[in-house]
Amino acid sequence: MWLFNRFILALLFAILLVAPRVATAQENSITVAVTTSFENSGLAEVLLPQLLEDTGLEVRLVVVGTGQALKLGENGDVDAVLVHARQAELAFIEAGFGTERIEIMYNDFVIVGPSGDPAGIRDMSGVAEVLGQIATTESIFSSRGDDSGTHKKEISLWALAGIDAENLEAPWYRSTGSGMGATLNIAAATDSYILTDRGTWISFGNKQDLQILFDGDPPLNNQYSILLINPERHPYINMEGARLFADWMASERGQQVIGGYRLEGEQLFHPNASMAGGPS
Repeated sequence: MWLFNRFILALLFAILLVAPRVATAQENSITVAVTTSFENSGLAEVLLPQLLEDTGLEVRLVVVGTGQALKLGENGDVDAVLVHARQAELAFIEAGFGTERIEIMYNDFVIVGPSGDPAGIRDMSGVAEVLGQIATTESIFSSRGDDSGTHKKEISLWALAGIDAENLEAPWYRSTGSGMGATLNIAAATDSYILTDRGTWISFGNKQDLQILFDGDPPLNNQYSILLINPERHPYINMEGARLFADWMASERGQQVIGGYRLEGEQLFHPNASMAGGPS
């Protein structure tokens, strides 16, 4: 019995020694749900080491589509969310799942298609006209169809052309239910049109006969924002770490790193931090 009691006391003492270290590790790290387009761009590989060096904060990423990222935020499974679907973000804040929406940077979407351009969109002036022409000519279009930020954007662009893509059943409109990379591979294999963010397109290695056929229209702008999770709903999240992450991303230093990132000589993201927060 004496030996057993000594063992229990030693075990309790060891737990007490380890517990503060675990807590410290948790305080110095956060988990952030981010979109696949953010991950595919390669920006995280530049941002996160610099953030760690400047602040001591380690950021672990969960890479999913925007819909899934927001769901993780709702459930309190992450400490912050970085996504690009403004209306869904505002709904997230208004429903009380988040406390702030902080705009950090933007890039743009492009419409890619086969070099032969069977729909004849290359010289058109607006994205609504482009998508209307693709529909009129029934040219193959590959859609992610996965509730991601890119898919949400695509649906809103089809609406500009007067087309309800969410309920569209046509042989030329093909929903993959997959991520950006997988859907681009399908588009390359089928010579179809597709909406993609510029960063993913530049880093995509299987372009085959695809090329950018339309870009530059303002509706194609793609805003990224950080959402801070509401600690009243999930008191166990690392709110201080999430706040530090957002503040650094919006700081002069963070914005410089974002603006200085290049891929194949091209600037992928344009910093435009706004600390206004909330559903502005």
